Amino acid sequence: MKIAVDLHIHSALSPCGDEDMTPNNIINMCLLKGLDAIAITDHNSVENCEACIEAAQNRGIVVIPGMEIQTKEEVHLLCLFQDLSSAYAFQEIVYERLGKENNLPELFGRQMVYDSRDQMVRENIRRLITSANITIKEVIKELDRLHGVAVPAHVDKGAYSIIANLGFIPPDMPIATLEISKKADVASLLAKYEYLKQYRLIRNSDAHYLWDILERENFIEVQEKSIEAILTVLKKNPLEA
Repeated sequence: MKIAVDLHIHSALSPCGDEDMTPNNIINMCLLKGLDAIAITDHNSVENCEACIEAAQNRGIVVIPGMEIQTKEEVHLLCLFQDLSSAYAFQEIVYERLGKENNLPELFGRQMVYDSRDQMVRENIRRLITSANITIKEVIKELDRLHGVAVPAHVDKGAYSIIANLGFIPPDMPIATLEISKKADVASLLAKYEYLKQYRLIRNSDAHYLWDILERENFIEVQEKSIEAILTVLKKNPLEA
């Protein structure tokens, strides 16, 4: 079955996320736009995933707990997890590798943690908009241990992408899916980097504002509408499908 997805959505926990990106606002907008599954992927944290999952209960939309990590190489990777316990386990690793600096809300923006009723529980004081002292390979290894999946983010962009920062995607890196940005020119990208044809390309919104969330326009084929089925597809080499 084909399902409409947007697997890169920020909440107000991300310092660059709009303050309207609360759990219920996100879920309601995704339902209005006809999405079947989404992922909440804040910068270096998963602390709003649980509230978003609770806000979506019994509403027909799958919410994948996730994170957009910034690695030691200043590369952004989407980290998607099968459940909250795995997400929290990975967050502990990331928090240990972040610097000790506190967030500067007046410079970077507030980092708000919510409950499922959109009540702010607290502000995260860590500086989330920075690199964690963990390499791409280490991230992928930890995700494999936790049965999650890594998806290099916005590979077509000139900043914070694996191609921009490393110059290429290492052929021995065990990844099957790459994210392209909302307005990426796929034909031009594949003409420039022909080897990208061996990967599955998915288009996400990287939404920081409610109106940025994708319409019902990006589909993946899955066995069923579940987190497990979605992660299974993202892990599988499309040339072997």
